Amino acid sequence: MRDGRTLMRWIVQASLRFRFLVAAGAVLLIAVGTLQIPNMRVDPFPEFAPTRVAIQTACLGLSTADVEALVTVPLEQALNGVKGLQDMRSKSVPQLSSIELIFNQGTDEWEARQLVQERLATVQTLLPTWAAPPVMLPPVSATSRVMQIGMSSKDHSLIAMSMMAYWTIRARLLRVPGVANVAIWGERLQNLTVQVDPKRMQSHEVTLGAVMEATSDSVDHGLLKFTTASVIGTGGAIDTPKMARRSRSAMSRRSKKITSL
Repeated sequence: MRDGRTLMRWIVQASLRFRFLVAAGAVLLIAVGTLQIPNMRVDPFPEFAPTRVAIQTACLGLSTADVEALVTVPLEQALNGVKGLQDMRSKSVPQLSSIELIFNQGTDEWEARQLVQERLATVQTLLPTWAAPPVMLPPVSATSRVMQIGMSSKDHSLIAMSMMAYWTIRARLLRVPGVANVAIWGERLQNLTVQVDPKRMQSHEVTLGAVMEATSDSVDHGLLKFTTASVIGTGGAIDTPKMARRSRSAMSRRSKKITSL
């Protein structure tokens, strides 16, 4: 059996004969590729993951169980059934609710975000007043989060580390070019609270309403006090006999007009 001279055999023989040139060419290609990495304008890894939309809701002072029952579950019920939704994943931690929606392959990302935003607008009024409005995170690539940082200390409390992570570390990381979002898990926000003593209040003839009003008025960010400026405009409507007669007459005129038509 005679071996034919094929192209692959010729390439292997030439590479073995001029192996020093092959090694030098490989080193040259590696050097050129390394120098071109900072100037690359196209993502070398194409987007292979399906469309995803992440939603986070800050819940001040709520435990994990309260976040799950009062925030995460209502959001899941409102977002369930969105067009093209394939899977829904949620995570509830103290003072934070995170929901991730995964859509079918090929779903337009901006259309999916618009549909989710419309659902959030309908459920936002049903959330507790101490829960911040749900925030839709910026779009992320298939690689998702590229770094996770943990903090631990024997000298600082959890609240002090949370404030350091929120005001210092997070603020500096967001200034890095290309960083879209920095999520903080398990944070403990620092708040000013007023604790009352019922016995001392009774001895001084001070009511709880007076304490709440004085505390609210101390939060003065402008010309109007907090208690009087918390709700601006009409707070509702009250049916009076005069308004009831006016509404009945308007309904009768409308029915007569429809009948004449």
